[in-house]
Amino acid sequence: MRGERPRPLCAGATGTDIVAFVVRVGKSLRGVSLVACGALLAALSSGCGGAQRNAHEVAGSYPVEILTARFPAKQAIARDERFTLVVRNAGARTIPNIAVTLDSFYYTSSYPKLSVRKRPVWVVNTGPGRVATSPPVQTEEVNPPGGGETAFVNTWALGALAPHASRAFIWHVTPVKAGMHTVHYTVAAGLDGKSRARLVRGGLATGSFTASIAPVPPSTHVNPETGLIAPGPNPASKTEQPASS
Repeated sequence: MRGERPRPLCAGATGTDIVAFVVRVGKSLRGVSLVACGALLAALSSGCGGAQRNAHEVAGSYPVEILTARFPAKQAIARDERFTLVVRNAGARTIPNIAVTLDSFYYTSSYPKLSVRKRPVWVVNTGPGRVATSPPVQTEEVNPPGGGETAFVNTWALGALAPHASRAFIWHVTPVKAGMHTVHYTVAAGLDGKSRARLVRGGLATGSFTASIAPVPPSTHVNPETGLIAPGPNPASKTEQPASS
């Protein structure tokens, strides 16, 4: 709306939020140079990253349990899958910021003249955390939906976790590279490396999954009665053999 003051940027803002905020500020400031706008964007990005990283994190060790860890061992190109991790605070103290880091959703390509050498094995459609239903402005999505994003591209955090409470991390992904791939996960109690998560039985809260991704998408069809996608070929597509003359 004309004359509306730009809304403040929250500490947990994503890249989309930062760009949108700069757009709103730009509309309210006349004659601001591109250099000044760039400086503003850099300052906002730095500020949000620092807040997301919990710069004042208190050092400590927190016991956790992995209640659920699930990722299908057999997958196929273009078939959506879910990576699920449910973490429980097994201690008597509140975990400052329960977080999970995933490695190997991407690989490094050696193909020449690539502008970006990191290529996806799985495309993240939706990450952990609440998905915003009303973006601040209509804009291009630069990050996958999910409120658990942090300043780190492969780490998601879902905030403080009370004693004996649990939190579910769920990634909706689509495999895009065939072959055998291994994903490693690590649970942390914060983002600055001072608050560590350890299993009740001892050791780091880590694990891995190995998934075989088939190069051909599975056969599916639309069920005419329900309108939903069903596995296998469409039975109605089987035609009778023509009678011999």
